[in-house]
Amino acid sequence: MTRSARLTVQRWGNSLAVRIPAAVAHSARFSAGQPVEVSVTDEGVLVRAVGSPRLSLAQKLAAFDPQLHGGEVMATGRIGKEIF
Repeated sequence: MTRSARLTVQRWGNSLAVRIPAAVAHSARFSAGQPVEVSVTDEGVLVRAVGSPRLSLAQKLAAFDPQLHGGEVMATGRIGKEIF
């Protein structure tokens, strides 16, 4: 597991940025959309996760299981005596 990398700080608009390599992000269990807290310590800068990543609509729909949510599904046709 890769836990460190030597990187270069680059300009991003009026701010500075560092890209987290995939191996380091995987080791830290970071993912896209992950909320993080950046703080300054005596040793340097600390980046740590604070909460769960925000899921996209596609990810939320993929995780939806009708059996776990009361069996509700979208009907594609008539179920009872509805008149269309």
